[in-house]
Amino acid sequence: MSTRTRPETRPDGSTTYREALREALREALAADDRVFLMGEDVGRYGGCFGVSLGLLEEFGPERVRDTPLSESAFVGAGIGAALAGMRPIVEIMTVNFSLLALDQILNNAATLRHMSGGQLGVPLVIRMTTGAGRQLAAQHSHSLEGWYAHIPGLRILAPATVDDARHLLRAALADPDPVLLFEHGSLYNASGTLDPAVEHVDLERAAIRRPGTDVSVLTYGGSVPKALEAAADLAKSGIEAEVIDLRTLRPLDDATVIDSVRRTHRAVVVDEGWRSGSLSAEVESRICEQAFYELDAPVERVCSAEVPIPYARRLEEAALPQAAGIAAAARRLVS
Repeated sequence: MSTRTRPETRPDGSTTYREALREALREALAADDRVFLMGEDVGRYGGCFGVSLGLLEEFGPERVRDTPLSESAFVGAGIGAALAGMRPIVEIMTVNFSLLALDQILNNAATLRHMSGGQLGVPLVIRMTTGAGRQLAAQHSHSLEGWYAHIPGLRILAPATVDDARHLLRAALADPDPVLLFEHGSLYNASGTLDPAVEHVDLERAAIRRPGTDVSVLTYGGSVPKALEAAADLAKSGIEAEVIDLRTLRPLDDATVIDSVRRTHRAVVVDEGWRSGSLSAEVESRICEQAFYELDAPVERVCSAEVPIPYARRLEEAALPQAAGIAAAARRLVS
């Protein structure tokens, strides 16, 4: 193993989200010769966010491929490789740039199984960074995973913990159809201790990150730590919030969501996407369709302001869901 890629040793045994993703990539590359990584700066530079650092030295340029700056071209190449029997992992630098490959993702990857009558599968994994909070302004900071969750034929994943970052990739590579993995940029430096008892993650189920009885807080990705912070604040005033990490955005795990709402009778949906036409609207709609008579109050939504994400730090913070706003929404429901 290259010394550049050996995970940093910490006295508490913790690892970062970035390191967990890197170990997942290393495991996948070592386990299956059909797996290769391709994208902008994934090789010599080690990835724009440092996730693939050292993998080129370990696995070589045939398995870790730097590409030209053409998202449509290298996503299309990944689709072709998947059709030919390979297991490509394609990295797109940020979700905003994925729109340059939207034709390939929507009209090819997502539709080929259907249009071929089941004869052609596209076992492709596309990784990309999403989300704001890092002062990267409007062209690098939006949360568009809700758009992709609209598309049949795709599986949409949003790991929020080091365990999910470590294990979701393995499950994604086993899927016979295309999987999009959204990594929130604010999580790369987040640290936690990998649970040795966790060897795989169920792509079909959401996760209860904190049990509670008074209100369900439903969210995913970079908003999970904010929801947990809000829940800790609410607990000081005797309000026990249950935090549900949706984890898989398509297909949504309705059962876990509805079971939680039936326990708490109140729901706050937190989504870093814009409120209009958002994933939060879909979650709220399903709650109302399936558990309307279980609700003791209307469903609350906490979303980003309907503006391009600002550059200035205070404006950016004001535009995004924050723990204080999540806690305030929960208090309104309980009161």
